[in-house]
Amino acid sequence: MDRRQQKTRQAIFNAFSSLLEKKSFGNITVQEIIDEANVGRSTFYAHFETKESLLETMCKDIFQHVFSDDLRQENGHDFSHAGHDFEKEITHILYHLQDNRKNLKGLLSCESGEIFMGYFKEYLREMFSDSVKKLHYTSPPEYVLHMTVCSFAETLRWWITEHNDYTPEQIASYFMEFIC
Repeated sequence: MDRRQQKTRQAIFNAFSSLLEKKSFGNITVQEIIDEANVGRSTFYAHFETKESLLETMCKDIFQHVFSDDLRQENGHDFSHAGHDFEKEITHILYHLQDNRKNLKGLLSCESGEIFMGYFKEYLREMFSDSVKKLHYTSPPEYVLHMTVCSFAETLRWWITEHNDYTPEQIASYFMEFIC
């Protein structure tokens, strides 16, 4: 994607995020997104088939970087020496989600929240599957994975929508305390 296309796509994402802060997903029209982004209808449809595909793409773009296998030094945090420490991996994810707080708050505030959580849980299942096997529970591993994924997803919702005064380290610590 060239720079102009990236800029247009970002304008559409920003417009959509702004609208999600004010209205529920179901009440947002493509026309409102187009107007807010100041792009033409054909431009919108060149990037996205529907507003649902816009939501899906936005989630995937957020998660693509958040769930990168490459823990490295970035602005605000450095996990490049973390290895495969489950708590540090969770903290790393939380930092990225915190960076996307504005988009996430809008996504989680209405019916789009369930769509977002579905995508989020898919990524979590993949990431947590190996780490959860190392936890010592007598319950079946697939049950432990399910409960860990659901608990972390709801922890994120709680943190982003109601208690954003906690740091990523604090949230990771609370979560680890809960699952261990």
